[in-house]
Amino acid sequence: MAAPSLKKRPTFGERLVAFHHLWSLLQFVRQASPTLTAASFALRMLRAMLPVLMLYVGKLILDEVVAQAQMPSPGATLQAWLASDRLQTVAELLALEFALAVASDLLARASSLVDGLLSELYSNFASVRLMEHAAILDLEQFERSDQQDGLERARRQVIGRTTLLTQVFGQVQDVLTVLSFAAGLLAYAPWLLALLLFALVPAFLGETYFNAQDYRLNYQRTPERRQLDYMRYLGASVDTVKEVKLFGLNDFLIERFQLFAARIFLDNRRLAIRRAAWGGGFAAFGSLAYYLAYAVIVWRTLGGEFSIGDMSFLAGSFLRLRGLLQGLLLGFSQIAAQTMYLGDLFAFFEARPKITSIADPVAFPDPLKTGLRFENVSFRYPDSERWVVRHLNFTLKAGEVLALVGENGAGKTTIVKLLARLYDPTEGRILLDGRDLRDYDLLQLRSHIGVIFQDFVRFHFTAGENIAMGRVGDADDRARVRAAAERSLADQVVARLPKGFDQPLGKRFDEGVELSGGEWQKIAIARAYMRDADILILDEPTAALDARAEYEVFKRFRDLSQGKTAIIISHRFSTVRMADRIVVLDAGEIVEAGAHAELVAAGGRYAELFELQAAGYR
Repeated sequence: MAAPSLKKRPTFGERLVAFHHLWSLLQFVRQASPTLTAASFALRMLRAMLPVLMLYVGKLILDEVVAQAQMPSPGATLQAWLASDRLQTVAELLALEFALAVASDLLARASSLVDGLLSELYSNFASVRLMEHAAILDLEQFERSDQQDGLERARRQVIGRTTLLTQVFGQVQDVLTVLSFAAGLLAYAPWLLALLLFALVPAFLGETYFNAQDYRLNYQRTPERRQLDYMRYLGASVDTVKEVKLFGLNDFLIERFQLFAARIFLDNRRLAIRRAAWGGGFAAFGSLAYYLAYAVIVWRTLGGEFSIGDMSFLAGSFLRLRGLLQGLLLGFSQIAAQTMYLGDLFAFFEARPKITSIADPVAFPDPLKTGLRFENVSFRYPDSERWVVRHLNFTLKAGEVLALVGENGAGKTTIVKLLARLYDPTEGRILLDGRDLRDYDLLQLRSHIGVIFQDFVRFHFTAGENIAMGRVGDADDRARVRAAAERSLADQVVARLPKGFDQPLGKRFDEGVELSGGEWQKIAIARAYMRDADILILDEPTAALDARAEYEVFKRFRDLSQGKTAIIISHRFSTVRMADRIVVLDAGEIVEAGAHAELVAAGGRYAELFELQAAGYR
């Protein structure tokens, strides 16, 4: 396996630029729930003021207690103290501190509740946006491995960055708290703030450096992480368990998993050890600064410059401020690192499809008049020098059934992808009733084409929903679903299911029933009938059926597609011969075209392939 491409450690400027993703994230959050977003900020602003208020009330209590202790005692009993009214101020201050403590707890719980709900709404909102954007991207953007890496990183950010919301909101709250503490320190000893910053800057720079290293490491290891996920899937999936057991693949898969996991672990361990060692040194430096400041405060209190309450307030403020500033600086570096990860998410949203509709598309012809025509069509995948199809010139007349024949890799499926505009030709053009396919609205064009590929999706939904995926807008039209099932012979499959059309299929969820390959294929073919499209394409979807079953399916398809324009792709010539016309492909080029009898009589490539298959049945 080729080594992953390395990503250089981001520069400080790049990390600052990445902060604009934070604004995009906050916009996402606000769109997810404007009410909860406003509530979260309001609650945190209230919480930000409480720590300094509680600490200052504590100072007042200490000063009042010391003042009362220095005065003559009114008596030895509580009753005597109460009668003298000298406990009134202390009692009021204690009641105030108690009220602040209760308020702090209630606000914290309310804030946690709001943040939890907001995080879940954001995750759901971002997931929907991810799926919506994925729906408009080109097939090419899913088939390339580097694009798959980008999509995987984007998916991880939707799920894995919800804690960033709480961290950002917490930073705002801590900034307000820091400002309130700083105002108190400035009134007494402004030099304490300078000492704090001097002590914390090294820790901030160190954390920033290691966060950048962590991002670089995670970025370059994305391919290995996808391999890990794939090994987990292969080793513990109902879709793969039979072959894993029969071929004894368990040890092989575990060994490969451990190989990739060990690479990632060793890299992470090296970084974690360096981070812990440097972090310990920075923490010790910060603690030294605190105790130097504490010693100075104690000395000045002994000298009479500060009261006991002042000393308590200053020492407490300095300690809390040190923790808050350290948390802010480290949190800033962590948020900076996470905004780089967010860049992966918003980079995905910035991706734009190349295959789109023109500004003023023409309406799809109803009905088709002349059909489809390929004019000197050639295609090769981006960044590839190999032509998949070359100089294709043929016509698919309206109402005609055309068969595409050729060995694997001849370009048959590529033609289908071009017809559905999953790709556009590299050269040449495809005409539909005399107009370039690119002149039609993309969604409308595809809505008139029904395609079932060999690698069709097995939706783990109910049988009825599986069929309805062909025209999901009519999923509640049970009569249409039944009719599509009857046309594809899937009704026979559904009749054997315990819950009929309401039977969940596949083993992924509870009560699911697994079908055979041929049964799944009949369900998939029903989707094409459900669509009732003007152009029907069956791209080898009956590979799991036996010869008789496939013949019956295609004969039924031929009978039921009267008036439809259709393409069938199959390796079985008993099926292919039912087509009105056959196009033979070899290495991406058309070598023959005509009816079955004509091509057999010509003795060319088609006749050779036909004879090879016929010999296998003798």
